[in-house]
Amino acid sequence: MRVALLTGGTGGAKLAAGMQEELGGGLTVIANTADDVETLGVHVSPDPDLVTYWLTGEIDEERGWGIRDDTYTVMERLADIGAPNWFSLSDRDLATCLYRREFLSAGGRQTDAQAQISRGLGVQATVLPMCDEAVRTHVLTEHGRRELQEFLILDAGKPRVDGVELDGIAEARPTSEVLNAFRTADLIVLGPSNPVISIGPILAVPGMREAIDASPAPVVAVSPYVAGQILKGPTNKFMEALGRPTTSAGVASLYAGLIDAMIVDEGDPDPPPADLPTLTAKTLMDGAGGRVRLARTVLDYGQTLIDA
Repeated sequence: MRVALLTGGTGGAKLAAGMQEELGGGLTVIANTADDVETLGVHVSPDPDLVTYWLTGEIDEERGWGIRDDTYTVMERLADIGAPNWFSLSDRDLATCLYRREFLSAGGRQTDAQAQISRGLGVQATVLPMCDEAVRTHVLTEHGRRELQEFLILDAGKPRVDGVELDGIAEARPTSEVLNAFRTADLIVLGPSNPVISIGPILAVPGMREAIDASPAPVVAVSPYVAGQILKGPTNKFMEALGRPTTSAGVASLYAGLIDAMIVDEGDPDPPPADLPTLTAKTLMDGAGGRVRLARTVLDYGQTLIDA
C-alpha cells in the first residue's frame, strides 16, 4: 500500500514512525512548514525534522522532540558570548539546520534539501515539505500578534488565542512531489496532530484540498483526542479560537468535505462525528508497539475503504 500522511507535531510524527515499520518506502509524509523559523543564521524546519528524527529512531522519546543524548556545546558557547538562545538547538540538530540554510542559500529548493537530509540519515520513507514557498504562522493573542515559535516557547503557550494568520499562504503552491504523492496514493491519512496549526496550514496551501479531492484514494483522519484529552500541546486553545468544540467531532468539522472517515479513541467520552463513518480503536501510541499497532489499525481500516 502507498500512503500519503499529512502531519505536523508529535502525534503525527509518531504515527509516521509506526507506518514506516509497516510500509517502508511506501510511505510519503507531507509535513507542515508554516512553523519554520530563521534564527542565528540557520533555517529551522521543526516539523519535517521532528518527523525525520522519529523515522530514524534517534528522537528523544521522553521529551517527544529533539535528538536523544545530543549535546548543546555550540548553543552554550553562543549564549556565553551573548547570542539569543531562546530557540535552542542541539549540536546534531544544528548540523541539519546549517545544511538546510546552505542548500537554500545556494538556490536549492526546500523539498530537495529535505530529501538529501532524509537520504543522509537513512530514512526509508519520503518526507516532503508542504510547499517550497515561505509560509509563517502568526498567532493573534490577547497580548498582540506573535510568531508561532514565540508563542509556544517564549510565551509557553499561555496567552489566550484569538486567531491565526498564515503569512505568505496566498503565494504558496503544492510541489510536484506532493501532487504526485496524492495522485499515486492508495490511502491518504490526516495524522493526529494539531488540526489548526499543524494540519491546517497544509490544507490552506492553495490547490492542496483540490489535489486531495482529485485523488482516487480514500481520506482518513485520526483524531488527536485520546480519552477526550490532548496529550501534548495547546490544541484546545486553537480549537476554541475558531469556535469549534474541543472534541473529535470538532476536528472533523475542520476537515468537512475532505475526509471519508475518521478513527477515534476507544476511551473518548464524547460522541463521534455525526454523518461520518468512524472506527473506534485504541489510539494511544505507547512505545514502538503502540505506534505500529495504530499504524496497522489505520492501514487495515483504510483497506476496507479501498475495497468498498
